[in-house]
Amino acid sequence: MFDINYAEWANMLVRWLHITAGIAWIGSSFYFVFADASLEPDENLPKKAHGETWQVHGGGFYHIVKYLVAPDRMPERLHWFKYEAYFTWISGFGMLAVVYYWGAEAFLIDKEVMDLTAPQAIFLSIVGLIAGWVGYDSLCRSKLGDNLGLLLVLVFAFAIFAAWIFGEIFSGRAAFIHAGALIGSIMVGNVFFIIIPNQKKVVKMLMNGETPDAYYGKVAKQRSMHNSYLTMPVLLTMISNHYAFLYGGEYAWIVFAFILVIGALIRHYYITGHQGVTAWWRTWLYPAAGALTVILVMWLSYSPAQQIADGGEEIDVKQAFTLVKTHCSSCHSSLPTHEDWDEAPIGVVLDDLNQMRAMGDKIYSQAVVGTNMPLGNETGMTKEDRELLGRWIKAGLPGLEE
Repeated sequence: MFDINYAEWANMLVRWLHITAGIAWIGSSFYFVFADASLEPDENLPKKAHGETWQVHGGGFYHIVKYLVAPDRMPERLHWFKYEAYFTWISGFGMLAVVYYWGAEAFLIDKEVMDLTAPQAIFLSIVGLIAGWVGYDSLCRSKLGDNLGLLLVLVFAFAIFAAWIFGEIFSGRAAFIHAGALIGSIMVGNVFFIIIPNQKKVVKMLMNGETPDAYYGKVAKQRSMHNSYLTMPVLLTMISNHYAFLYGGEYAWIVFAFILVIGALIRHYYITGHQGVTAWWRTWLYPAAGALTVILVMWLSYSPAQQIADGGEEIDVKQAFTLVKTHCSSCHSSLPTHEDWDEAPIGVVLDDLNQMRAMGDKIYSQAVVGTNMPLGNETGMTKEDRELLGRWIKAGLPGLEE
């Protein structure tokens, strides 16, 4: 009576929760970074107050005062901002489980990269995320972490190295998602293991009549700023599965490096603006991010296949047509023969040449630039097959009669 697609429903519901929690977390993070940067001193503030900021929203005025360590007394009600982060990570891991663990053979594993079983791939995924947090946290706690500039370089290098490692283990799509998941895990780890515990220690000291140690607030602030600079890159990796050109190439880890730098430059522009910085270099942050974006676009848009097609090299049209029928049409057909599909996925049908031409850009993105299709490469599509298919598509998918 009911034909419930459990995987799709789980995917949709967990994704909805993930997006909602992420908006709440990143929104509050952006707000508090702004509020902190907009603080101004005032001699009329309480002795331990660091600064104040006045804001207007929703028809009312807000007067916010910040204490670097803690006030003289603790209020009856203290609002904590932590569950947004926790639910973002929990739902994000749920997405990883629903899409990449449940469908490991199709989305997590690429046997041309590493011949893994589903349990092996899932184990490496979980271990990779845990090891990533431990490595990052160890860097921050080490003597090297005392030098903020050096720490920035080391964390950047560590993230790029992790992205490269993931690319040597998983499919291109999964590797890119894991690089983003690692950044997200680092961010929520900062909240769960550092920021909130340090704040609780300060509250406990204050309630016991002790003088809180400023060290706890200093470390929490450092990790909070790390999170702020990582938000834009992690947002893009959250949706990267829609854009095969980001992760489909051999050097996806370099693409990830570009995204980290571009996101950090844009975020730094806004953070320094909130702080009232007017130095000349700030005006160049956005142009620098724009220039790097243009370089990234041009690099990812370079197409040797287009040059070959334009150069007049003969294309075996019959073989190219057969490639689509062999590697795509078992699923993408009005009458799929693949055992997992009763109808063509997302309505894409590739039964004849006209349908292939209509979907040429999508085929190129998913099966030439990226290796998403066929799922898990279960039909054994080779690099040479993809190159031929790319030349055929770039030539306009000519038929035998042409």
